[in-house]
Amino acid sequence: MRVRPNTAFKNGYNSITEMNKSHSNMLMDFGILKLSKNQNYESKLLERALLLVKGEILLKWSNKETVLKRDSLFDENPSCLHLSCGETVKITGISDDSEIIIAATNNKNKFESKLYTPEECRSEQFGVGVLNETSNRTVRTIFDYNNAPYAKLVIGEVINHPGRWSSYPPHDHPQPEIYYYKFDREQGFGVSIIEDDAYLIRNNDTCCITPGKVHPQVTAPGYPMWYCWVIRHLDDNPFIDRHFRDEHKWLLDPNAKTWPEK
Repeated sequence: MRVRPNTAFKNGYNSITEMNKSHSNMLMDFGILKLSKNQNYESKLLERALLLVKGEILLKWSNKETVLKRDSLFDENPSCLHLSCGETVKITGISDDSEIIIAATNNKNKFESKLYTPEECRSEQFGVGVLNETSNRTVRTIFDYNNAPYAKLVIGEVINHPGRWSSYPPHDHPQPEIYYYKFDREQGFGVSIIEDDAYLIRNNDTCCITPGKVHPQVTAPGYPMWYCWVIRHLDDNPFIDRHFRDEHKWLLDPNAKTWPEK
């Protein structure tokens, strides 16, 4: 389902999903932290991923500190701090309107907290050379089971190219997933299809994708769409890969032809 904020996000932490309250089937606390200049925020509990959306911030954790800055979601790879449960982090706003995604969940595994830099992000072009380029998109994977098998979270970003599809061909997986959206222009829009339901998507919307449901996305021509995706591993079933629906597997064939070429 789609979650749309009633008002603009306020300074401080803005909760969207909660493990023990709203949208608990996502198995994650997920929200948006807004900081003004010199404003502080501290976090300690749960495994957490902190992804800078925009602005400039100072992070202090585990006797380390670093400044992160991001001007463009579309042109710059992400920076993301991955924290083990019990690790305290202090976040201080340097610019006047910084925004950070915080995704958190239960995880008994202890691990060394890690800052993932833009240079470490795996950025790939999906959908190139097939289906008349109608599903071209940029997929950025920050950490997943391959490079962080101890985690209960998976996090990354997608740049949905204007007028194109993403999360395509239609696929599902048994783990819950959250999408959080931004457009390069305030009036931008797209559509999220979750199984048999279609939702109009605008800036700052969130979609909660329950297990086993397909979730293709499309954005309007002229409006590139960015979204952060976060998957919660199931304790006995980590997310490894997508499951494509049988009726749509023919779309995976690089030589697949559709009208008018067919």
